Amino acid sequence: MAIKLVLFDLDGTLLDTAPDLGGALNALRAEYNLTPLTHDMIRPVVSHGAPALLKLGFGIAPNDSRYSGIRNRLLELYAERITRETTYFPGVESLLQELEYRQLTWGVVTNKPSHLTDPLLRAFGVYDRAACVVSGDTTLRRKPYPDQLLYACDICEVRPASSIYFGDAQRDVQAARAAGMRALVAMYGYIEASEEPSAWEADALLEHPDKLIHWLDEQTDVAQEPQEAGA
Repeated sequence: MAIKLVLFDLDGTLLDTAPDLGGALNALRAEYNLTPLTHDMIRPVVSHGAPALLKLGFGIAPNDSRYSGIRNRLLELYAERITRETTYFPGVESLLQELEYRQLTWGVVTNKPSHLTDPLLRAFGVYDRAACVVSGDTTLRRKPYPDQLLYACDICEVRPASSIYFGDAQRDVQAARAAGMRALVAMYGYIEASEEPSAWEADALLEHPDKLIHWLDEQTDVAQEPQEAGA
C-alpha cells in the first residue's frame, strides 16, 4: 500500500536536542553542587525523557518523593535554553523539503509536553509546515501506546496502513506496530550502546535521514511490480 503520511519523532529523529537537554541537566546538577556530566553520557538517554535524565543525573525514579520537584526544575531550566544549541540533524531539512516536493503529508508525534514542543517547533519553522503536531499531553496515553499515532492519522485523514512512523526508540516501533503502521528506526539518533535495534522488529533501520527517501522509493517500486500470471 502506498505511503501517504510520514510521522516523525522529535528528540533524536527530527532535531538534535541533546545539547540543550544536557545543558539543562548540568545546570540543575550545579544547583545541587554536583559536577557536570559529559555529553557522551547524556546523549544516549535523551530520547527516554525526563525520567531517564533524572535517573542519570540524580539516581532517582518517578516514585521518589523528590522526583516531581526536581523534574519541574529541570523542565524550567530546559525551557530557558530550549533553542540555544539545538539543531536539525544533518539531512533532515532536505528530507522535509523532498517530502513536500512529493506532496507527501508529514507530521510530528512526540512524548515531549506541548508547552515545550510548540515553541521549539515554531522556532525552527516546523510547526506551521507540519500537517499535525501531537505532543505527550495531547492524548491520555503516550507512546508506546498507539493513541498519539492514531490521533495523528485522524487529523491528517490518512489510514494507519498508509502511514509510517520514524523514531529512534523501541517504544516508537511498539507504538507504530500497535497503531497498524510501519516503523522505521533513526539509527543516527539517541540509541544506547546496550540497545539492539535489530531486535525491535522495525521495517528498516536507517543510518541517515536521506535513507528514508530511498526506502519510500523502494516501496513504490515494489508496489508497481506486475504480479506473475496466476499469482
